[in-house]
Amino acid sequence: MQRGVMMSVKVAIMLVIIVAGFTPAVLFLWNWLMPTLFGLHTITFWQSLGLIGLSWILFRGPMFGGRDFGSRGGMRRRWAAMTPEQREQFRRGMQTRCGGAAPGA
Repeated sequence: MQRGVMMSVKVAIMLVIIVAGFTPAVLFLWNWLMPTLFGLHTITFWQSLGLIGLSWILFRGPMFGGRDFGSRGGMRRRWAAMTPEQREQFRRGMQTRCGGAAPGA
């Protein structure tokens, strides 16, 4: 029970940081740059919060199924867990897909 409460507190703190910190920053930058550069309209606080949410969905997305390639160090952990044979197989696969020498080959 204690662990669940701590996780809820952490999530609440992160939401406050996003709303209080990032939303005004996105609002300011959008309203400063986009109308001048691209002729777009200015946005409101709530639209900038929605833009942050949309960016999260498009560029980060929910991580269902334990996918960790997008996380920091995810590929490094997978590489470290590979056997030398798996690494060589990966390198050969990259050579055929990319049409050149794989890094570290």
